Amino acid sequence: MTVGMATTGFTDCSNRQLAEMLSGDGVHTVQLFLTQSDSRYWKYNGRSDVSSLTGGRCREIAAAYRDAGIAIHSIGVYTNLIHPDASERKANLTYFEEMIKIGAAMGVRTFITEAGHYLDPKAPAPAVPLEFQDAVWPRMVATARELALLAEKYDAKVLFESFYRGFLASAKRTRLFHEEVGSQRIRALLDVANLQELNDLEEMFQQLGPWIDCLHAKDRKLHVDRGVAAGKGDLDYPRFVALAAKFTPHAPLILEYVGSADYREALAHLRSVLQHAGIRPC
Repeated sequence: MTVGMATTGFTDCSNRQLAEMLSGDGVHTVQLFLTQSDSRYWKYNGRSDVSSLTGGRCREIAAAYRDAGIAIHSIGVYTNLIHPDASERKANLTYFEEMIKIGAAMGVRTFITEAGHYLDPKAPAPAVPLEFQDAVWPRMVATARELALLAEKYDAKVLFESFYRGFLASAKRTRLFHEEVGSQRIRALLDVANLQELNDLEEMFQQLGPWIDCLHAKDRKLHVDRGVAAGKGDLDYPRFVALAAKFTPHAPLILEYVGSADYREALAHLRSVLQHAGIRPC
């Protein structure tokens, strides 16, 4: 199975420095977040000015990885698609299209996102969180269908990541979402640590198997909100990789929540679990 690295936490490295470092440790796949010292563009749950990311600059960034023998599997977008203001949702879809164009310049056609989060800072917290209000489900489905049309236009696909405190709060809810959206351009990124509070591992793969194109490999203590690096929480990693090998052998395992100081420990943990399961990491 392919083992890769999310670049989110490597803010102290340039793209070329990071590529050379990861290549030296045998990592040949990355999930690119534009958080590196020479490409600080990523903004979680929002949008940023990417006007300086010209085609030439995009090709330079991609070349930094490819010259080191590293493939860019996908690009992290994570803009806010659940925002209640229609003009904000439109602006965020426009931003998503800009990111798809950036990916096209890099030769990347897979993008990842969450539904997003919103809480009005000027109003009391609602009795029912926005994510679960009646009007939001059909609106999010409609937004995802708009995103599917954009993906179709550029021959791309978008992977939605679930999280137990967000719109895609469980494996079943995520499955229902994908069934209703009804597009092969809208796929799933399964982060098992994000759902372990509500779902068993078997349930996650049984519900979402047909839609999963990528897996995040991090960890989380039960009943604790913050995620941690692989091997530092309560996730049953041997069972996780066994299910991944059975249901989604094509999907890369992307290590997350690590940076320059600790990625080697998480990488060693994941590789060790894979090897003990008789699965060859690559």
